Amino acid sequence: MKKTNIIVGQSGGPTVAINGSLAGVIRQAMRSEEIGEVYGALNGIEGLLQRNIIDLRASMTATDDFDRLAATPAMALGSCRFKLPPPPNDAYEKILQIFKDYGIGIFFYIGGNDSMDTVKQLSVYFKERGEDIRCVGVPKTVDNDLPVTDHTPGFASAAKYVAASIAELDKDSSVYDMFSVIIVEIMGRNAGWLAASSVLARETGCAAPQLIYLPEVAFDPENFLAKVKDYSKKNQLLIVAVSEGIKTADGEYVSAAGATKDAFGHVQLAGTGKYLEDLIKDRLGCKVRSIELSVLQRSAAHYASATDIAEALRIGEEAVRAAIDGKTGVMMTFERVSNAPYLTRIGTVAIEECANLEKTIPAEWIIDGCDVSEDMLEYLRPMVVGRSQYFEVEGMPSFKNLDKTIVKK
Repeated sequence: MKKTNIIVGQSGGPTVAINGSLAGVIRQAMRSEEIGEVYGALNGIEGLLQRNIIDLRASMTATDDFDRLAATPAMALGSCRFKLPPPPNDAYEKILQIFKDYGIGIFFYIGGNDSMDTVKQLSVYFKERGEDIRCVGVPKTVDNDLPVTDHTPGFASAAKYVAASIAELDKDSSVYDMFSVIIVEIMGRNAGWLAASSVLARETGCAAPQLIYLPEVAFDPENFLAKVKDYSKKNQLLIVAVSEGIKTADGEYVSAAGATKDAFGHVQLAGTGKYLEDLIKDRLGCKVRSIELSVLQRSAAHYASATDIAEALRIGEEAVRAAIDGKTGVMMTFERVSNAPYLTRIGTVAIEECANLEKTIPAEWIIDGCDVSEDMLEYLRPMVVGRSQYFEVEGMPSFKNLDKTIVKK
C-alpha cells in the first residue's frame, strides 16, 4: 500500500490545549501504517504558502515528547491571521503544487471559526479539481463558539483559570471594611461562554461573581449602575464578570470606540472593563478597579484542566483516523453522552455547518441579563476536572519546542 504524507497547521488565537491536539495528530500519524512523512506548516496557511514546512517526526524522538508538547501552551507551529481569498486565486494553485511537491494527501488545520473556512475553501477546491487530498478541521477556541460540537478544546482550561482567578480575587478583596467593586473583563466577542464560566467560582463557597454580563443580552448602563448602587447598601464587595463583547441595545460594542479590525474584519475589542470602571467612578464615586485577564486566560498551562488536555489529544488522534477512513471537508466534533459520568463521543460534521458560524449561549441559560442558570454549571463542571500534567525544571516551567528546520523540496 502506498503511504500518503500529511501536513498539519495551527491558526487563530492560542489556547492551552491546541498543542494537545497537535500532539494527538502527530502521535496517531506516526502509529499509522498508511501515513508516510508527517509535516508541519509554520504559521498556518500563510507559512504554507511560503513553503515554511518542517519535519515533525524529527522533534518527537523521546517517549515523553508527546506529553511535553501537550503540556506546552500556545501554538508550537506558530499561528497566522491570514484570510484565504475566495477562488479563483493563485493561492489555491500554489498550495496544490506545494502539496504535490511534498506528496501530501491529507491536510489538518487546528483552529476556530475562520480556520474552518480555510478547510472549507481548500476541500471544495480539491474536490472540483478531482484531487484526492483530504482536508480535516480540528476545533479549538477559548471562546467555545464553534457550532455543532458540544465544546472546543482550550475552552475548559481557560474557564478553569477564569473561575479560579475570580475566587482568588474574592479572597483578596474581601479583607477591607469598605464597599468596593472589581470589574473582570473576559474574552468573548459575540459569545459569552468564557465569561459565563466565571460562575464556577461560586463552587468554592464565595458569592462572586455577583453579576455576569454577556454579549447575548443587550447591556443597559443605567440598569447596571442601579444594580451596583443597590448592592452597595448591604455588601462590602461586588465582583462583576463581563465579556469584552457586550453591546448596547443598538448593537454597538461598549468598547468599540476607536477600535481596529483584524484581517477577517473582526473588531479588536478592549477597554470594556475600563469603561465600566470609569462609569461607576463618575456616577457613583465608590472604590472601583478593572482587571483585564487578557492573554493570561488562554496561556495558563499551570492550571490547565486534565479533562481538556486529554480530550485535545484524543480529538487529534481521531482526526487522523477519520482522514485515513476517507473523510474530507469535515470538522471533528464532541457529542456529550452524559454529565455523570462524563462521557463524550467524537464524530465529524460537514465543514459547511460550522465555518464562519458562531454558537451562542442558550437564552434559557441566562437569568435576568446578569446571571446564568444551573444548566450552565452542569455543562461546565465535568470539563474542568483534574489538573493536567505539568513539566518543571528547578521549579520553573519546561516547555517542548519543535525543531523548525525547513524541509526543502
